[in-house]
Amino acid sequence: MALDSYVQQQRIAVGGIGELRGNGQFVSREALNSCGGWNEETITDDLDLTIRLHLDNWKIDLLSTPAVYEEGVTDAVSLWHQRNRWAEGGYQRYLDYWRYIFGTPMGFGKRIDLLCWMLLQYIVPAANVPDGIMAIARHRLPVLSPITALLFAWGFIGIFRGLIRINIAQGNSLNFSTIFRITWQSLRGLIYMVHWQIVMLSITARMSIRPKRLKWVKTVHEGTTSLNNS
Repeated sequence: MALDSYVQQQRIAVGGIGELRGNGQFVSREALNSCGGWNEETITDDLDLTIRLHLDNWKIDLLSTPAVYEEGVTDAVSLWHQRNRWAEGGYQRYLDYWRYIFGTPMGFGKRIDLLCWMLLQYIVPAANVPDGIMAIARHRLPVLSPITALLFAWGFIGIFRGLIRINIAQGNSLNFSTIFRITWQSLRGLIYMVHWQIVMLSITARMSIRPKRLKWVKTVHEGTTSLNNS
């Protein structure tokens, strides 16, 4: 979440796309009615509504405080289903609205933001796995290694800067111990995010050969003891 909030704030600051998040999002009734209401033909209604709000010239902002806690999935299978749903829904919005994205005067900055985000979040991760396999098989560097290195560097910096902002908002002092802890957390977060490469490869392959199916797999979530008691 530190990475997501930091990236969101930076995208909004440069005139890009601010995105809704299903947990803790607020949408005005006027905006919802203006863009046609909720879409029942999507499995990620927050991402779908994001595109339609921006096409209708609405703006989306993000507040770092107060914090809205989110319960995590409980096992690897639930994580796989959750990430597959996010990946499919995120991909599908481009397929559903590409004509409007390129044909509607939503602004040059927002259009470039959407294209860059599609490249970094969906296309490059999906290509990294086969690129890595071919590199091993042919004993050469991956073709996408410069872009991949940029992607991982960007991810580390995003997590690090996001955690710095969170600590400042919580009133924590940024001493050596805190910086070291944040650096370690950023590295762990970057390693954890590697699974997105496999998810995107799987989703891209499936969506290329199978029709849109909108399969919703309910995942069990569980909060920490401290959050449940608060």
